[in-house]
Amino acid sequence: MKPVIFGMAGLELSPEERAFFREAEPAGYILFKRNCGDRAQMRALTDSLRELHGRDDLLIMIDQEGGRVARMQPPEWPAFPNGAVFGELYETAPISAIEAARANAEAIGLALSEVGITVDALPLLDVRQPGANDVIGDRAYGYEPMRVAAIGRAVLEGLQTGGVTGIVKHMPGHGRVLVDSHKALPVVDAGEEALESDLTPFRQLNWAPIGMTAHIVYTAWDDARPGTLSHYVVQQIIRERIGFDGLLMTDDIDMKALSGTPAEKACGAVDTGVDLVLDCWARMDEMIAIADALPEASDRTKERLAAALAFRKAPEPARFAEVVRTRDELLALA
Repeated sequence: MKPVIFGMAGLELSPEERAFFREAEPAGYILFKRNCGDRAQMRALTDSLRELHGRDDLLIMIDQEGGRVARMQPPEWPAFPNGAVFGELYETAPISAIEAARANAEAIGLALSEVGITVDALPLLDVRQPGANDVIGDRAYGYEPMRVAAIGRAVLEGLQTGGVTGIVKHMPGHGRVLVDSHKALPVVDAGEEALESDLTPFRQLNWAPIGMTAHIVYTAWDDARPGTLSHYVVQQIIRERIGFDGLLMTDDIDMKALSGTPAEKACGAVDTGVDLVLDCWARMDEMIAIADALPEASDRTKERLAAALAFRKAPEPARFAEVVRTRDELLALA
């Protein structure tokens, strides 16, 4: 098994993709809007991936946060609110906000598990900062670290009940950036004291099964390399100071924050101790180069992957309408 998550080009596997994926044996797959037609099509696609590898517990992930980050969209699937909605309710009714976030996450999990998705790139534990770039913005749960942690915990638990494993992101914190890491390399010059508040939600939820790194230079820790490619950030900050020992994956290595060829970036991340590389865009030549360059996944990575997928609970599809109603009644209190 290669320590990489690949994307696919369309609504079904092409013969070329099928042959390559069977040989490369990636750890998992990520779906985008281009892969989401309707329920029957998505279930057929995810079933074909499981059949290809003979694994019922295959990592098949999506970025379904709600708000402006949603790959499965209306009218086939319901719209879900963004993270800021729950942070705003927390101002006046913290317990209601936590329960609303948990109910919403269970509804998301039920929608995803219905079509065979096992992992969602949620919750964001990034602490929002005034004046920062809007790449995080209303996706965040708020400006206060413990509030972010409390809502994030509820989201992890809701997804789990809905049959999906969540990913805490973006380690060790994306809330301070002044540029969008999809377009350029952000540099955060904050000192240790300020950065400590960014670490707090991740430390509170360091038991999470999966985490995702940030493509950001933190000058207080490593002024030469972004977090994803920094041995110091991965080992000393994420693994040691935060205390995270779960499955650690990169954000998309195609983002403009990182330089080098796809294979160089993938190998650089694995060399720091990241478990899995995320390569989203289904470009066959790049995927072949990455698979050829990467080593086999380590035994520890395989153990973390198995534990992450075992985190899910058996979903109860009949609960969908109930949890959506609960969410909406609680959000009406805001």
